[in-house]
Amino acid sequence: MAAYGEFARLYDSLMGDFDYPAWAGHYLELLALAGVRPASLADCACGTGAMTIEFARAGVSRLTGVDISEEMLSVAQEKARRAGLKIPFVKQDMARLTLPRRVDAIVAGCDGVNYLTKRVQLDAFFERAHAQLKDGGALAFDVSTEHKLSAVLGDGFFGEERADVAYLWWNRWDDEARTVTMELTFFVREEDGRYRRFEERHVQRAWTADELRAALERAGFSDIRFYGEYRLDPPKHDDARMHVTAVRAFGGNR
Repeated sequence: MAAYGEFARLYDSLMGDFDYPAWAGHYLELLALAGVRPASLADCACGTGAMTIEFARAGVSRLTGVDISEEMLSVAQEKARRAGLKIPFVKQDMARLTLPRRVDAIVAGCDGVNYLTKRVQLDAFFERAHAQLKDGGALAFDVSTEHKLSAVLGDGFFGEERADVAYLWWNRWDDEARTVTMELTFFVREEDGRYRRFEERHVQRAWTADELRAALERAGFSDIRFYGEYRLDPPKHDDARMHVTAVRAFGGNR
């Protein structure tokens, strides 16, 4: 039940109402506030490449999409090709991020950092991100908050039926580990009218602002800023998401 396997082919249809142009624009605004208008950018946990493509359309000239799911990257490559864009998509664990050359910015959107469930993974990603940025470059990412993972998703059940797919979604919140485990069962209608069933399991961890700040500082980042959900002011206690930026200082070799 690996995450983002067969689900990759359904992901975009189930996320059809998500405003990726606005999402990418918000990240570019956050990067500008951190003093970065990127010509080069690595999009970590890029998934099916929807936001990567929007960065390209917004004028970022050199892009790399990074994700651990080969199936998601296959969809991303198809989409970029149909859009007439030449974007390299690389299968890589973001905690081992290695780029051919340093970049102006690194983005990890849509809960990518929540999938780093252990401190060693969080530290490794921030350290690798710091190493792959140019001096003065910035890391920008978002996390689903503990409020969302525990109180909104929590121990809940969700389900939906569409014309060609139905899914059942069970959650289990672990208060000690501060993780939510999501068990998803999909039923996909085939051409002959029969339904194919498959399952996936996703685990996300709630990281606090203090934990994130400490990890970013350990990695060597400075000018660390926290923003509320799609806002430019600080996070509120009931925000479902918060955004974070951090800068690699000039002369930031460690």
